[in-house]
Amino acid sequence: MYSLISRLPPKQLLLRHAPTLVGALAIAEMFFKWRSFLLEAAGFLVTWYLLDAAVSHVERRFGKGQDLGEGNGPG
Repeated sequence: MYSLISRLPPKQLLLRHAPTLVGALAIAEMFFKWRSFLLEAAGFLVTWYLLDAAVSHVERRFGKGQDLGEGNGPG
């Protein structure tokens, strides 16, 4: 987690990873009622991973994501 936050530019964290984090939190809060913190936390992390993987796949498939802080754009 530390390396994710420290290595990525803030713009990429906010635009790319924050929405999947919020989505995973919403899914976990609505659907995960396992009466165990450990199970719910693991479910949240797996959900976040899968949502992030899905977004990464869509970005690669459609060529998105080059302008989220990599410095390839004009300016």
